[in-house]
Amino acid sequence: MKRKIVHIDSERCTGCGLCAKACHEGAIAMQDGKAVLIKDDYCDGLGDCLPACPADAISIQEREAAPYDEAAVKARLAAQGKRLPAREPGAGRGCPGLKPQTLKPLASLAGQPAHASNAMPSAGLPGLAGQLGQTGQGQVSCLAQWPVQLRLAPVKAPYFEGARLLVAADCAAYAYPGFHQDFMKGRVTLIGCPKLDPVDYSEKLAEILKANAIRSILVARMQVPCCQGIANAVQRALDACGRCLPWSIAVIDAQGRIVDF
Repeated sequence: MKRKIVHIDSERCTGCGLCAKACHEGAIAMQDGKAVLIKDDYCDGLGDCLPACPADAISIQEREAAPYDEAAVKARLAAQGKRLPAREPGAGRGCPGLKPQTLKPLASLAGQPAHASNAMPSAGLPGLAGQLGQTGQGQVSCLAQWPVQLRLAPVKAPYFEGARLLVAADCAAYAYPGFHQDFMKGRVTLIGCPKLDPVDYSEKLAEILKANAIRSILVARMQVPCCQGIANAVQRALDACGRCLPWSIAVIDAQGRIVDF
């Protein structure tokens, strides 16, 4: 039968093993330092492994393959002392959060302030529904694309061509109050945490720089030692791609001040 199933690009695969850990069905294993699909009928084609791959080596293809055999997967996992997690009813094929999108400001779409007051559930907090969105009325999100997380971002996308790139630490947007207008506006934004994310950002960034005509890079990081890792990743990516691009670093402290630029 023809169906959607995982495809692993062995040339892109770095052998990190993160996809094998992310696969609930145990359909992916490491062989000779590379990730491989053990059997077609172990793969449900839903793509839980896609976000885990830092090298963009995994995709979902539609091809002739044996049908997914849930009973065989459950039996194999049971022999290993594991269980197959239950899926929500109606779960679709692939992860919709991975679909590249070019975004437009909400105000330009609706012809009205981006935070028009809509009826919003208060989640049990009296008065909150009427307050949400009020302080931000008239402000427009400057996020230009999706996905924004560096691990989920595609290597090649139309919005990268001729882009001014912002590579930001997760916390920076929470610390600096004008982050959208001062940092994100007019840029393609990628975020990550060099301390918590178990990947080397430089590899993914180098692939993006090689595949697209990036014009410049701005790094926004916090004033903590571990956050220097995101700037180091950009430097290594630039060295690896062999391109000379203008780039700069903005350092933000916990009180939301730019302390170095």
